Amino acid sequence: MRVKMATREFIDDSLYNPNYGYFPKNATIFNLPEPFDFNGTKDGAEFQRMVDKSYLEFEDDLDAIQQDDLRQLWHTPTELFRPYYGEAIARWLVTNYKNSLFPYHDLIIYEIGAGNGTLMCNILDHIRETDIEVYHRTKFRIIEISASLAEMQNTSLRHSPYFADHLEHIQIINKSVFDWDTLVPEPNFFLALEVIDNFAHDTLRYDPYTERPLQGGVLVDETGALFEYYEPNLDDLVARFLRIRRAASRHQPPRTPVSNRYYPPWLRKLRHELPFAPNLTIPEYIPTRLLQFFDILSSYFPHHRLLLSDFTQLPTAVPGLQAPIVQTRYKRQNVTVTTPFVHQGYFDIFFPTDFELMEDIYRAVTGKLTRVVSHGDFLGSWADIEATTFRGGENPLLGTGNGGWYGNVGVMTTA
Repeated sequence: MRVKMATREFIDDSLYNPNYGYFPKNATIFNLPEPFDFNGTKDGAEFQRMVDKSYLEFEDDLDAIQQDDLRQLWHTPTELFRPYYGEAIARWLVTNYKNSLFPYHDLIIYEIGAGNGTLMCNILDHIRETDIEVYHRTKFRIIEISASLAEMQNTSLRHSPYFADHLEHIQIINKSVFDWDTLVPEPNFFLALEVIDNFAHDTLRYDPYTERPLQGGVLVDETGALFEYYEPNLDDLVARFLRIRRAASRHQPPRTPVSNRYYPPWLRKLRHELPFAPNLTIPEYIPTRLLQFFDILSSYFPHHRLLLSDFTQLPTAVPGLQAPIVQTRYKRQNVTVTTPFVHQGYFDIFFPTDFELMEDIYRAVTGKLTRVVSHGDFLGSWADIEATTFRGGENPLLGTGNGGWYGNVGVMTTA
C-alpha cells in the first residue's frame, strides 16, 4: 500500500513514532557519574579531552551491558555543566517569580524535552537549598512523549539528597505536548531548552518565474522506497504559516524565501532558462510544528512565560534554506546524509532556528513580547561564573574563545 505524507508528518513519524521512532527507541543522553571540576581544569583543550574521555567510559559501560553498533548518543549543556546550568535556570525562575507572582501564586514550572530529568533535579535542589519558602510553593511538571524517558526522569530523582521532598513537588506527564488539551489557568513558566531543533518542518520550493510556493512531501511505495514530491496545493497549516509570516515580519518587503530572491526578475528568469537549470528553487524548510507549539501555549497556557533555547545556526548537510542536519551514529562514528527522507527511526533530524522569525511568529500568535540574547549572555547573567571558570580564565558556559561551548545557541524569553 502506498503512503503519502507531508514532510512534517514524515519527520515527526521518523523521530517520535512510539514503535520505531528515533527518540523512543534509539536515543541515549550522555550523563556523568560526577560533575566536572571546572576550577581544577587548566583550559578549554583539557576540558575537551575530559569530555572525550568521559564519553568513551560512558559508552564502554553501556557496551558491557549490551553491545550496540547503532547506539545514538549526544550531550546537552544540562549534563555537561551540571549542576551549574540548572542552577542558572533556577535563579532566572525564582527571580522572575518573586518579581511578579510571589506571594499570590505558586511557582509552576513546565518542561518539555526534559531528557534524563537532570535539569529538573538541579533546579529543585537549588531552590530547596537557597529559598525554602519558594520551594514549598514550587510545582515542577514534565511533559514527556517518550515512555522510557518518563521512567528515567522519575528514577533520576533518586540521585538527589532531597529525593523524598521532591516527590511532593513533581509530576511526569507521559504525552506529547501537541496532544495537550487541558487549560492551565494559573501563571506558569514553560521551559523548552534544546528541543525545538527536533520539531518537524515542512518543505517548500518556489516557481522561479512566479515565486508561487509548492509544498513538499514523501511517497512511500509498496516496497518501502521513498520518493520526494512537490505540489501546488498547500495544506491549511502551511498556508497559515505563510500568512502569519507575511503579516508579522518586521522586514519590508516581507522575507520571500526564494533561493535567488536577491536577483532582479529578468536575471532570475535568465538563470533558470540556462541548460540543465532546475525548474524550481532549492527547498526551504519552514517550522510549522513550532507554530503549532505556540498555538498550544496560547490556547492552553495563556499566562505562561517562556524560556526557550536552541541552535541559531548549524553546519548544514542537507541542501536548502534553514535545512537540517540528518545524521546517525554507527560504531561510535557520526554519519551524515543529504536528505531527511531516510530509514525512519535511525537518523536524528535537527534544524537551526531563525530567532528573529521565531520572535515574529510567537508575538503574532501569543500577543506576548520577547527578548533574545546569546546563550553566553544569558548564562553570564544567571550562572555562577566563578565556580565554572578554568584555571586559565576561560569559561565554557559563556560560549566564546577556545574554552567556550554552545556559541551557536540563542535564548528567547517572554518579556
